[in-house]
Amino acid sequence: MKWEEVRRFYPDQFVKLRILGSRREGNREYVHDVAVVRNITDPAEATNELMKCRGDMLVYHTSNEKVVLEVRTRPGIRGTI
Repeated sequence: MKWEEVRRFYPDQFVKLRILGSRREGNREYVHDVAVVRNITDPAEATNELMKCRGDMLVYHTSNEKVVLEVRTRPGIRGTI
């Protein structure tokens, strides 16, 4: 499902998503295809769900026009990788 469709079906809500398609440019990942796992009405619950997300899962608010994530690379510990 495209992000524009998700925004139309779930206006002004948090949604838990699985990323199906994205592209990377520099340190940003632009998500264009997602699967909605569920909507979340309570902001506190959305925060808890976000903290549990791993891999290709995330919680995002539909007020955002695009899904853009900042990609952080982990530096090596004391010079080791």
